[in-house]
Amino acid sequence: MDAPYGWIFFGNFDLALISLYMFWIFFAGLVYYIQRENMREGYPLENEDGSQTNSLLSIPEPKTFHLPHGRGEFKAPDLEREKRDLALAPTSGGTGFPFAPTGDPLKDGVGPASWAARRDEPELDGHGHAKIQPMAKVGDFSVAAGRDPRGLPVMCHDRKSPGKVSDMWVDVPEQLVRYLEVTLDDGGTRIVPMPMVKIKSDRVVVNALDSESFKGIPVLASDAQITKLEEEKVSGYVAGGYLYTADKRASQMAALNKVLSEPA
Repeated sequence: MDAPYGWIFFGNFDLALISLYMFWIFFAGLVYYIQRENMREGYPLENEDGSQTNSLLSIPEPKTFHLPHGRGEFKAPDLEREKRDLALAPTSGGTGFPFAPTGDPLKDGVGPASWAARRDEPELDGHGHAKIQPMAKVGDFSVAAGRDPRGLPVMCHDRKSPGKVSDMWVDVPEQLVRYLEVTLDDGGTRIVPMPMVKIKSDRVVVNALDSESFKGIPVLASDAQITKLEEEKVSGYVAGGYLYTADKRASQMAALNKVLSEPA
């Protein structure tokens, strides 16, 4: 007599196979969960024109994070769009074509000079103090090796100096110099990211900008600390100069080469 179909099915369905299927279901659920948690920042994705793209997975519900040092709460994902009109226009009507700046790209913060809208507050160390501070206000730091750039003139790629280095901004817990503070000839101050400068024996070279563009570096609201948003804007501005002042650099080099090639 033949066994019922149900008995045949369960006769080949043992505990090991059940465990294997349960592991596959658990692993698929784990991948799904991790991917959705990964979508708490940077989502929903947007096209070049600002419209939202379709995602295979749904955006997770906002989760509330309690920030240390009395900085309140933060919800992620934050579905509110950044309220900033970018001065960009498509170079063609089709998709996939690049966008070109329509104004001053360094001031507008687009392309290589773009910046992210981080919170307008300083980054803190484990004790709740601002991490990055000017050396003159910290008081516990000194230059132990290498050339102290304070007092040296700043030289841009147009061979002109907008001012002199007056201070160094240090990352206190990391004990690293993050920015150089430059006092301009008109008395104003600007800071330059340390990776964007070259310290020579008699000058500090900032090849990314010319002397006029140097004066357009965003001004800090405080002389004792820098916020995360200000760091974004300053770094974007200086780094973007490599592209957006390239025409000036090329014409200046051509003029210099012409002078050098002329007979004395």
